[in-house]
Amino acid sequence: MLELDPDVAAYLGTREDWVPMHVAGVHAARSAFESLPQRPGPDMHRVEDRVVDGPHGPLRLRIYHPVDAPDLPALVYFHGGGLVIGSIDSFDRLARLLAEASGAVVVSVDYRLAPEHPYPVATDEAYFATQWVAGNAAGLGIDGDRIAVAGDSAGATLAAGVTLQTRDEGGAPLAFQLHIYAGIDRDDTKPSVLEFADGPIITAGDFAWTKNLYLGEDPSRDHPYGVPSLAEDLTGLPSAIVVTASHDPSRDGAEEYAHRLRDAGVQTAVLRYPGVAHGFLMHADLHARARLALAEIGGIMRAKFTYC
Repeated sequence: MLELDPDVAAYLGTREDWVPMHVAGVHAARSAFESLPQRPGPDMHRVEDRVVDGPHGPLRLRIYHPVDAPDLPALVYFHGGGLVIGSIDSFDRLARLLAEASGAVVVSVDYRLAPEHPYPVATDEAYFATQWVAGNAAGLGIDGDRIAVAGDSAGATLAAGVTLQTRDEGGAPLAFQLHIYAGIDRDDTKPSVLEFADGPIITAGDFAWTKNLYLGEDPSRDHPYGVPSLAEDLTGLPSAIVVTASHDPSRDGAEEYAHRLRDAGVQTAVLRYPGVAHGFLMHADLHARARLALAEIGGIMRAKFTYC
């Protein structure tokens, strides 16, 4: 089996007290994640917090302007955490890294979390935030014709759901969709789920636990906006960038979805990074593969913003 990158293995060796989310429970998992030391991300020209009236109450957004320039493209970003943990604060670094890599304004969405707010709350808020950015593009100083959606882990599931809903409801056109190690389905029989059931970083049990908390425990009630792999028709969606990690339970589900996008005529770039695990982009300062990945992903995003 392909071995972990030495820098990744060294980092994982510092987390001997790591406890899987589904073992720790909601409150302990949230507290542990929010208290993780976070190295500062790249400097931005301007960062501002806004609160807008969302479909389920006040919705906080954090807007990152990487440079002082008008009519920049925009990336509406949904953070990871299984829709159960995480916030725009704990994912501040990754939002900054994406802004620097893409040259775009990043709008990070502080959607509500399960189990207090089950499906479709985060899904509703993700779609609302995307349409809000499009409707307020001029006031935000961005180019309304160059707006994309992005997410990591469960946030990528939200991004995929937004593209489906945007197509179905005639929402503002999107330049592309970026999925970073997306938990796109509930299938626990895929080879990557079985191979990396015990991690590193995230376990098969964590995936099942978080999905049950947000979606409910009955998969027969799932909707494609919450579980995008259920969508029968993927035609007419924006082009996609699908990023996966070799040592990740979610790998095969994300790549299968990417192949289905291609089969539906959606221009799709699939980037699997070897020797790395779920969440690796957060640690770009620790290992070269994450830095290379950000450079490659950023280059593709810039090209798509230029030629969309």
